[in-house]
Order: sequence, then C-alpha cells, then structure tokens
Amino acid sequence: MNGRTELQKNGAKDGISYEDQQTPLISNLKVRDTYPHHQHLPPLDRLGGSFKQLHEAEVTRAMISRYWRDLYERAECDVVIVGAGSAGLSCAYCLATRHPQLRISIIEANVAPGGGAWLGGQLMTAMVVDKGMEQFLDELQVPYEDEGHNFVIVSHAALFTSTLLAKVLLQPNVKLFNATAVEDLIVKSQQHDANIDGHGNDEVQHQQRVAGVVTNWTLVAQNHHSQSCMDPATVMAKIVISATGHDGPMGAFCVKRLESMKMVPKLGGMGALDMTRAETSVVENTREVVPGLIVAGMELAELDGANRMGPIFGGMMASGIKAAQLAAKKLQLA
Repeated sequence: MNGRTELQKNGAKDGISYEDQQTPLISNLKVRDTYPHHQHLPPLDRLGGSFKQLHEAEVTRAMISRYWRDLYERAECDVVIVGAGSAGLSCAYCLATRHPQLRISIIEANVAPGGGAWLGGQLMTAMVVDKGMEQFLDELQVPYEDEGHNFVIVSHAALFTSTLLAKVLLQPNVKLFNATAVEDLIVKSQQHDANIDGHGNDEVQHQQRVAGVVTNWTLVAQNHHSQSCMDPATVMAKIVISATGHDGPMGAFCVKRLESMKMVPKLGGMGALDMTRAETSVVENTREVVPGLIVAGMELAELDGANRMGPIFGGMMASGIKAAQLAAKKLQLA
C-alpha cells in the first residue's frame, strides 16, 4: 500500500483532497497464528465434580489485590486511551503489539467495552467494513465475505469486537479499567521560550498541555447530584488518546471539556449522514488537537462538524490505527 486506504481513494472521487500519510496505516500488519487449534476438555464425569471447596474471603482478596495493584501501578502510564469502541481498541491493539514497552491504560465508562461495535445498523448483526482494511481483519483472523462492492462483510459485528478485545487484553502491557468514567482532564501549564519578534528577543510563554485524566467509577460519576462531593482519582500520561464517540451520555467528552476550557473553538457538531465523506474525514482529521491529546473516531465529527458515518466501520479502525502511529511518533518510537 502507498499510505492511502481504499476508503481515502474512493473519497477523492467526491472532490475531497487527501494528503498521503507519512506512514502507511496498515502496511506492516501480518497474520499471526499463536494458539493451538485443538485442546483437550476434561472428561464429562469430572466436570463440576472436580471443584474444590472455596473460601469466599480468598476469592474477594484475589480480586481486590489485582485491581488495586493495577490502579497503583497505572497512576502513571505512557498512554491513556479514553473509550474502548472500535477506534479505541484498534488503537490499543496497534500500539501494544508494535511497542510492547509502552504502558497502556484503557478507560471505558460502560461495563461492556466495545462501544457501538457489537451490532451493525438498526440492531442488525452484520458489520460492513470499507475495502482497504482487509489486512487488519486478516491479522486479527476475523473472516469476512467479499461480494464485489467497495466493502467487505463480517458475519457478526460481535465476532470482530470480541476478537479484537481479546487480543488487546492478552497484551501484557495493556490494562483495561471498565465501568470507569473520565470526569475531567489534567492540564498543565508548561513554559517555553519563544522568539516573538524574529530579532532574538525571547519571551517566556506558557503552553497548556493535557497531562492525564481524572477518573471515577461510572456509577459515582452519574450520581454526583444525589450525594455530597465524591472526589475522583487521577491518571497521569505522556499522551492521552480520546475516542469516546459522538455526542451522548458519555460521548465526545474530551472535546466538550476542551471547549468549556476554551482550549478549542466552539464545536462544529456532527453533520448529516454521508458515509464516504464521513469515513474519509475521520481518518484524515485524526490528529493531536491540543498538546498531549490525540482525538480519534467519531468524537472528531463533533469537533469538526464532519458528517455522520452510520453503520460502516473501516474509518473507525483506520482512525484508531492512525492515532496509534501519531502517539508513537510523539513518543519518538516511530
């Protein structure tokens, strides 16, 4: 590939111009077969009967010790990904597998990760993916059908999402904190010298940089109105990647917070549905919006006023992959 996905090429026919990516989105993806295909199940007469006596307190301690250890260790990390939908998970997978030294934390407000990628359109099950993303599906070992259109079809969206989620969670450098909401951003003011008049007369200026996120359990975040102050926790990160989707109860959170702090102009608001323009726009505009914060997926539509894409998922995957590449470059890994 030459750095432009098929969805970008198709979009150019509509009069939209695109710049080639410096790094191909998916050119280095390879299929891996990690697991044996045949495993022996225990004999039927031993199922259930082989369970030993359990001590309830030990079960609780096993969960508590691991959860709090993860929270303790991930109070600081390299990358925080906000949102575990198709864009966020694609980003996490590519970052984790290409850069295993990175400590990556995913924060998802819902109990079930996956966002809207468990179904296709109008509660139907098939997932439609733009051509140009087959290489990503091949690496994940997700089968698909090609009927000769400009897209391929995965038989059930849950097949893609469950496979991607499992492969992300198998990476030892990834931790997922679901049922956890991002309530705010950590923003630091950094000094830097600026040559303001071009004649060597420097002045110290202050740059606002996103340096992490403020978190709380989702059930707490949704009930601040019913209790007195329930303070949050924090996670510091070198790079925050926000992929929280379009506007909704938890959607587009980070860009809405940036707007309220006047770190970005007034949000454009998502436009009407146009699949080709939307798919192309979300990939092309995946970027570092403010220092320290990369935005991917449909959250960009709320920021830029781009079109709604509807039940097509290639742009979400490609946007997540591009966000991973941008983060690696910012961390001087690419």
